Amino acid sequence: MRDSFDRLLARLKRPLLYVMGVLYVVAGVMHFVVPQVYAQIIPPFLPAPLALVYLSGVAEIVLGLGVMVPRTRRVAAWGLIALLVAIFPANVYMATSDVVLTGAPAAIRDPSGVGRWARLPLQAVLVLWAWWYTRPMPGDGG
Repeated sequence: MRDSFDRLLARLKRPLLYVMGVLYVVAGVMHFVVPQVYAQIIPPFLPAPLALVYLSGVAEIVLGLGVMVPRTRRVAAWGLIALLVAIFPANVYMATSDVVLTGAPAAIRDPSGVGRWARLPLQAVLVLWAWWYTRPMPGDGG
């Protein structure tokens, strides 16, 4: 059973890499499309919320692209892990402060308490997903 699960993971690793990369690029682009929505979840103790939104958007785009390129994959994956740790306070702030996202689509404007808190363990899943790509992949030459 373990062998078949390992084979399944091995087969999924490369396609999931591109899913992850594209998700980060799209998320990063959205930081420039609706920056005011993202700025609302920056904790008040951090300076220059809009600048942080743009900075994290650039990071998501660059790292999302970088993780899809074999030569930069490992360093980009570590960068995604660092980014996920860096943005974690925004998710905590959103969960604990009942932020209503003015200007966001109705479906995500005012998430339920469960939805707000579910983002926190999701960050751990995203960290593990990125960590998976810190290890060499067959066919990448390293």
